[in-house]
Amino acid sequence: MLDLSRLDLQEIATALADQTDYEHRRLIDPRTGEIMLWTADGGIDGDTPVDLDDLDQIPIDPLPSYVWYQDMADFAERISDETAGRRLARAIQGKGAFRRFKNELHQDYPDLLPAWYALREARATRRAVEWLVGNALLDDETAERFVVEHPDPELP
Repeated sequence: MLDLSRLDLQEIATALADQTDYEHRRLIDPRTGEIMLWTADGGIDGDTPVDLDDLDQIPIDPLPSYVWYQDMADFAERISDETAGRRLARAIQGKGAFRRFKNELHQDYPDLLPAWYALREARATRRAVEWLVGNALLDDETAERFVVEHPDPELP
């Protein structure tokens, strides 16, 4: 098992959220917890193409977008400003939800940005811990303690 205090949970969380493409991937070394970048044409050293299946590292596959969408829906539902909540909930309907949510927050509710970032970060790091458990890189007890110690923040 890896030592949670030595892992870069932010980088794992970023990899879990990366919906761009499969020409590059983040990998984790199961022995050390080191995160590395693999690219289709440069491998992990930047020069030598290598197939992912030939590596001993574990690819950190992105979570489906609906997981991250739920964070926006929960935020819109839980904030106390009912007008802002309705507008944010409306912004996430249909295609382009992530862009519209971001635009709505930045343009009309910048005062809610710190609360949004805190919620998003708390959930992303907990997902990183859950991912580590799911890949047998972290024990359940350590993960459960982390989740208890890192709840969702209070929202305005």
